[in-house]
Amino acid sequence: MKARILVVDDEERMAAAIARALRRAGHACATFGSGEAALEALERDGADAIVTDRKMPGVDGLELLRRVRASHPELPVILVTAHADVPSAVAAMRDGAFDYVAKPFDNEELRAIVARALELRRLDRENRWLRQEVATKYDLDDVVAESPKSREALDLVRRVAPTRSPVLIQGDSGTGKELIARLLHFHSDRVGRPFVAVNCKAFAPGVLESELFGHEKGAFTGASATRVGCFERASGGTLFLDEIGEVTTDFQAKLLRVLQENEVQRVGGTEPRAIDVRIVAATNRDLPAEIEAGRFREDLFFRLNVIPVLLAPLRERRDDILPIAERLLARACHDAGRAVVLSDDAREALAAHDWPGNVRELENAIERAVVLARGEAIEPEDLLIAAGASRRTGGEADGVDASRGTLQECLDRATAERIRAALEASGGAKAAAAVELGVDRTTLYRLMKRLGVNES
Repeated sequence: MKARILVVDDEERMAAAIARALRRAGHACATFGSGEAALEALERDGADAIVTDRKMPGVDGLELLRRVRASHPELPVILVTAHADVPSAVAAMRDGAFDYVAKPFDNEELRAIVARALELRRLDRENRWLRQEVATKYDLDDVVAESPKSREALDLVRRVAPTRSPVLIQGDSGTGKELIARLLHFHSDRVGRPFVAVNCKAFAPGVLESELFGHEKGAFTGASATRVGCFERASGGTLFLDEIGEVTTDFQAKLLRVLQENEVQRVGGTEPRAIDVRIVAATNRDLPAEIEAGRFREDLFFRLNVIPVLLAPLRERRDDILPIAERLLARACHDAGRAVVLSDDAREALAAHDWPGNVRELENAIERAVVLARGEAIEPEDLLIAAGASRRTGGEADGVDASRGTLQECLDRATAERIRAALEASGGAKAAAAVELGVDRTTLYRLMKRLGVNES
């Protein structure tokens, strides 16, 4: 999309020359012979930047600058001035002008100044948008915390976030450890710097060392270029080490040295590099028991466990189940393009379930229920919770084999069977099947792809 630039000069030929130079850079320009006309156009059609002459009758460049700063403070204004007026142009920059160009101007210089102004405006917009997103998505007051244990954890986050102390988050899988890590980052003074997350379990020990510490070109076979590691990429920000309990004891020793010395040495490198990173680690393992078994270093544990945050499973904070379910339901309805509510029986079923998979399992159950619900209300059978319970006792539900697989796998099979039945009833017409299932086609396609349901 072309940037819209207002060119203001009472000399028509000069305005045309400026506009011509900027159009060659791909911008859309509108020329005006007075400040009053430019202000009217700004209010009517908006703009991305203004290039204005310093001296004009009526509303001159400085008055135009003042009015624009009052109504559109984020809009860059560039002054075009004669050499004799350069001091006044510099003074105008102190009053908010972005820059100035002295006559006779160089076209390349003009285009470079305008390009810089537009880039800074883009970055300012992006920064404001990101801050708004952060304020919305990571607002501590908006996090579901009805149970005493959840409120206690969030209160700890509020107190700890502004510090740089290492934090160790412990809790079962699916309890929201990464969310807590992000809350710690976005409510600290490091919010403008990177948040880098690494799942330590996803990498082999040798690969993990390169991923975290980086490597030099030629350090090993396949190292065709220098790679900056996560510690360096997170400079000034937060490094989230998820599944820290899965790393080997050999790697633990290397990690401990980095944390002690606050410097990292790339694989194949010879020079240590200073780092400034806040460490947040997470695990679902009982690290004291791992230490007792000789699988985790006690000194590394104490280095990481300066501030411990313990996240209770859903079965121990049942007051959170229904509020979280309602939040997940709103999101799932938006994604699926339909509106359903939880029936009273469904709410009772949700509250009574133990949720061994915690929030992740609850999210899957809600997504399936939105897909499978036959009417405007979700019933217990749409959640497939009772079916899952009967399978754990060796029974069968809805004709799905219950003798093997995890609960997640059983639920996936049940959903896939329901989709196949709808496709068979519609003669393979996916649009009709989507109507039968009560979802839009996009949701149906996504589920078919994820569950491996044949589209033919």
